[in-house]
Amino acid sequence: MAIEWRERIKRVPGVRSGQPIIRGLRITVKDVLGFLASGMTVAEILHDFPELEEADIHAALAYAAENLSDSSAA
Repeated sequence: MAIEWRERIKRVPGVRSGQPIIRGLRITVKDVLGFLASGMTVAEILHDFPELEEADIHAALAYAAENLSDSSAA
């Protein structure tokens, strides 16, 4: 079953330069991916950013996976 990220991730003009953000927060998908790439665990991210939910992190990964697969098809 695919994770539905569209409920959690939006682009809002004027917020973080229009980058995709999570639930209206000023935390971008890129931020979350960077945290994970740097070696942070999901638990560490949730501890450091209590406004995030575990589903937000999964949504960020699903967003990245879907958008990467769309761009690689070209």
